[in-house]
Amino acid sequence: MVVKLARGLIHVFVVALVLIPVMIIFLATFKPDLEILLNPLGIPETFSLANYSQLLSTSGISQSFMNSVKVTLISVFITLSLASMTSYAIARLARISSTMLFSLFVLGLTIPAQVNILPIFILFSDLGLTNSHFGLVLANVVSALPISVFIIAAFFREFPKEMIEAAEIDGANHFRVFLQIVLPLAKPAIGATAIFLFVIFWNDLLFPLLLISQRELETLPLTLLSFKGEYSLSYGLLFTGVTIASIPLVFMYILMQRTFVAGLTSGAVKG
Repeated sequence: MVVKLARGLIHVFVVALVLIPVMIIFLATFKPDLEILLNPLGIPETFSLANYSQLLSTSGISQSFMNSVKVTLISVFITLSLASMTSYAIARLARISSTMLFSLFVLGLTIPAQVNILPIFILFSDLGLTNSHFGLVLANVVSALPISVFIIAAFFREFPKEMIEAAEIDGANHFRVFLQIVLPLAKPAIGATAIFLFVIFWNDLLFPLLLISQRELETLPLTLLSFKGEYSLSYGLLFTGVTIASIPLVFMYILMQRTFVAGLTSGAVKG
């Protein structure tokens, strides 16, 4: 009884630890800046949509939002396509070749993206890929490919090879086996990776800050950064922008919650 009560209290504490800051930020979107400074934790005296109206009408956040949607979805699609094909190849190769190829991608996880800032900027400048969504997508894909292969390959290695061999005996080539047999059964792992990548690309500030300087090409995190001036900071607009930016992440998780949980546990138990 005592253990159950202690466990319940811990759960309540953890939930409160997460929800209280979220509620504070959400309530602040209905306050003017002065009220946020004087009463940051309280309920708004009057609920006002002035921050939302100002944000949507003057900040260019609508364009930034659509830029983020475009860059994120394309980056996720290309990364998943390349990672799933690479992971399938790793799973089908001979043991030594598979281990060597997989080790190369694992090695990519040990190199932080911040280390490559200068080479990436010089290379992309020489190729004319700065101030381009294509360049931003390319940077996203290259940086996220190692972790994507690391996640998906773990699932493919546990995939029943008897099913693949049976399809090949029936005359199916590698590409058909991959599309019609492997991919449909790999939805949990791919879905979990998709959510993971969506969060990374949607919240990424490093590459947009490095590669994008034109206002009309900015992504959402870069636009939110502009709310902070050298000597001033509009808390109301910033909190409102953060709230709007969080909506796709919440919607994505709710939509793919079961897939995400299944993907985290896939391959965890062998046999």
